[in-house]
Amino acid sequence: MKNTLRNVFHSPRFLVGFIIFMIILLTTLIYPYVISRDPLVSLGKGFLEPGTYVSVYDANNAGTYRVTLPEAQINRLESALSIEDRETMIAYLKAKGDDVSMLDTSNEKLDDLLAAWKNGYDEADAKKSKYEGFSTQAKRNALRRLNTRVSSDKSSAAMTVTKGDGDSAVTEKIDDISYVKVDEVANVATLPLGTDNFGRDTLTELVHATGVSLIIGLMAGTIATLLGLLVGLLAGYVGGILDDILMFIANIFTVIPGFVLLILIYYSLGPEARGITTCAVVIGITSWVWTARSVRSQVISLRNRDHVNLSKLSGHSLFRIILTDILPYIASYVVMAFILQVSSGILAEAQLSLLGLGPKTTTTPTLGLMMNWAKLFGAYTSSNAWWAYFPVILVIALISFSLNLMNTGLDQVFNPTLRD
Repeated sequence: MKNTLRNVFHSPRFLVGFIIFMIILLTTLIYPYVISRDPLVSLGKGFLEPGTYVSVYDANNAGTYRVTLPEAQINRLESALSIEDRETMIAYLKAKGDDVSMLDTSNEKLDDLLAAWKNGYDEADAKKSKYEGFSTQAKRNALRRLNTRVSSDKSSAAMTVTKGDGDSAVTEKIDDISYVKVDEVANVATLPLGTDNFGRDTLTELVHATGVSLIIGLMAGTIATLLGLLVGLLAGYVGGILDDILMFIANIFTVIPGFVLLILIYYSLGPEARGITTCAVVIGITSWVWTARSVRSQVISLRNRDHVNLSKLSGHSLFRIILTDILPYIASYVVMAFILQVSSGILAEAQLSLLGLGPKTTTTPTLGLMMNWAKLFGAYTSSNAWWAYFPVILVIALISFSLNLMNTGLDQVFNPTLRD
């Protein structure tokens, strides 16, 4: 046993897959102790981009410092002028007949664009409706608003705030060189993966969903492996009519595609009965067939070996022969089958949930449910909220990749024909 484990962990493929899987597993176990936020609590409305969000109210009550940054003015302009605004400025100057060959929408050329706009834009001239693409009143009003933003004096006070309540209230002027330290602000929310369509913290939701999907995969893999092992051992060793009956049942499951059968069974349960355990059980009882067939073929090749016949002659029971004389010889194969069943269980849950047939959406998130929510609320298309679906795809891919690497590594260790 010790030598077997040493050989297993000397396999590069198994080791890489094991490390990736353990990192994912440990993250799901440790993260809730670091961030105890409920994954289904909404923090805002709709998709919020990844970043750090500071409470404006609390920022006004934090310490104020006078800081003059040389690049502050250009940063404000870069933030105030979107790429679309810059394209509009270039289009107007081009329609007016100015030379725009040296202008573009990049930040490096922003100073040149602002200078060209200052020299080329004339509000009275723009009102004459003589430039192509800017002849409507709406277009001219948009130009005027754009010019107001470009020409506004950023050095003057931007706002005033009132600190305190009642008689102790003090009104202060906030100018563009007033700064606060983020660590002095009472409420700061760091959202590395933003929020989903419900305003939930995507990272927290993703970690919890990964843990739930792993539980479903492990439960489904255990059920499928045990069923397949039991059927395969009995059919392969006993043979005869029992083999015919068990293989007939297996053939029924084979004729009907497993995923179609999974959908039919799970859909018939109804939304209220769809929980984590139910999902795992249904996946497990619909995916045992290939394990049973493989175990059966292995047992058939072992049942007439000398050591097995010797046990028969010694009067050992069926249970003891299977447990001591057959099972140890196929243990490595059973472990590999279990790993593949876990991977298949996680993928099956993701497919079910993506179709809207996953566990109840109000109790706990899963990776499949997160994909389903992203699809339903336009994260792929209208919102372009990549953080709501791409990390989920990446986690599913990493789990499947790590488990398949572990399986390949074990196959190299236990299958002499694959060794270098």
